[in-house]
Amino acid sequence: QVQLVETGGGSVQTGGSLRLSCAASAYSHSSNCVGWFRQAPGKEREGVGIIRVGDGSTSYADSVKGRFTISQDNAKDTVYLQMNSLRPEDTAMYYCAAGPRCSDYVPDYNYWGQGTQVTVSS
Repeated sequence: QVQLVETGGGSVQTGGSLRLSCAASAYSHSSNCVGWFRQAPGKEREGVGIIRVGDGSTSYADSVKGRFTISQDNAKDTVYLQMNSLRPEDTAMYYCAAGPRCSDYVPDYNYWGQGTQVTVSS
């Protein structure tokens, strides 16, 4: 069983930065990918970006490309989401998830963290 814990959320003003962390108890051999997702009130959960655990390659949603960066520290079993140039529309609960398939499709991920709130004020 993989347990994921997100930390690092908070409140910032427009243009500010935050770094979220996703610490895993251990990534199983079936968890090829770690994805970051977010969900704003009244909206569906959407993919922010993913990192392939094996080679560290990443991909991002168009809405965050150039502003957000995902990285990993394999020694700590931790994945990071660095968020720069934050905008009010980035306000959401942010989740990390691990699964066998690298995609932005929520059902592809079988392990989820509890989420951490990010609020960006104008």
